Amino acid sequence: MSALILSRLQFGFTMGYHILWPAFTIGLAWFIVFLGVAWLRTGDPAYRQLQRFWIRIFSLAFGMGVVTGVVISYQLGLNWSNYARMTADVIGPLFVLEVLTAFFLEAGFVGVMLFGQGRVGDKFHLAACAIVATGTVISAFWIISANSWMQTPTAFTIAPDGRFVATSFWGVVFNPSMPFRLAHMLTASFVTGSFVVAGVSAFWLWRGREEEQNAARACFSLALWLAVVLVPLQMVLGDQQGLNTRQYQPMKLAAIEGRWETMSRAPINLIAWPDQKAQKNDFALEVPLLGSIILTHSLDGTIKGLKEVPPGEQPPVLPVFFAFRVMVGCGMAMLAIAVTGLVLRLRRRLFASRRFLLICMAGVPLGFIATIAGWMVTEIGRQPYVVYGFLRTSDAVSPVAGGAVASSLGIALLLYNLLLLGFFFYAGRMVFKGPASPGPVALVGRKAGAIGLISPRKDAHP
Repeated sequence: MSALILSRLQFGFTMGYHILWPAFTIGLAWFIVFLGVAWLRTGDPAYRQLQRFWIRIFSLAFGMGVVTGVVISYQLGLNWSNYARMTADVIGPLFVLEVLTAFFLEAGFVGVMLFGQGRVGDKFHLAACAIVATGTVISAFWIISANSWMQTPTAFTIAPDGRFVATSFWGVVFNPSMPFRLAHMLTASFVTGSFVVAGVSAFWLWRGREEEQNAARACFSLALWLAVVLVPLQMVLGDQQGLNTRQYQPMKLAAIEGRWETMSRAPINLIAWPDQKAQKNDFALEVPLLGSIILTHSLDGTIKGLKEVPPGEQPPVLPVFFAFRVMVGCGMAMLAIAVTGLVLRLRRRLFASRRFLLICMAGVPLGFIATIAGWMVTEIGRQPYVVYGFLRTSDAVSPVAGGAVASSLGIALLLYNLLLLGFFFYAGRMVFKGPASPGPVALVGRKAGAIGLISPRKDAHP
């Protein structure tokens, strides 16, 4: 393989691996904040136990995100030096601000979040959790802004030596696709976190240990309330992002739909087998008119086809087409789980259906799969450009030997999979141990003076 292909594979693997952790920790951090608020307001020890448990899981995922994120910054200089040189004046400040306003904020208070429970006042600990959670959102803001500028570049000029020079800082930050992609990504993080929480608490309910049922019910109920609100919201946000993609990246949308010819009153391809070499679909199952209705919100809307540009300007159609359908399929499965949970709740059988508990356990990876699939659609659909319409990926790669990239890719595959196994081992041990603390829960601050030590109540209900 060429150095270009290997560098793309390496960056795709490491970035795809890294995105899993922010997608989980952003939502989980705010869930931890919510548990802290519930503990302060109710005094129910179940919320205290749950907060302690999920902070431990967060610490593992946060560490994984930090380690894998550092590697990416090195890759930009080593494998993509031409990209770094040509875009540094535009997106370099965004990366610096991400470190200054987000990473340092998280790093400054994550120690209090992880080790302060029982050592500092409850309100101070809650404030530390909220600061860390806010830091995760600020971090996502700057990173999504930088990536969105690569998708829909604006507010820049090109210097005589080919460098991109920003003409408006805020024009770069709030580029045309940034608000839609930020909302979509943050909601995806909350959805991913809610399904992990639902699946883990479903396991606790399913195995039926009496000492953890109160905490498990509270956790399961909260997670499914979040899911029934967030999953439909995510679908609305995805529709809005699709309209933005049609306006600014029509070839990406054409690849998503497997649409070769420009047409109005277009059908939608539910499933097809795109043949990019022949510039056609070998097979397609279509629904008449639905493509224009969904993608343009108009019966007579026009969808541009891939043949609008030469084959060398088209993104790889096959991975974009199927990754999008994987993402949508996961979204529909999560919607079905959320709605089923709502129906069971209304029937007062939310905690009684063992089959539903098993379904929720199986649904844990759905958010991660959807996130990776959506990321593939976004990044592969931008090809052959790294800065859409201006800088080709082939012009952004470093002049390095293919063997050097292949060896570092092999090392990354080995180490990252070992890290993942380590995460599964330690997180799995925590899940099997459960949320219940071995002894009474120590209260700090005002509640400690009033109540002292209390043990988990078995009769409490979420």
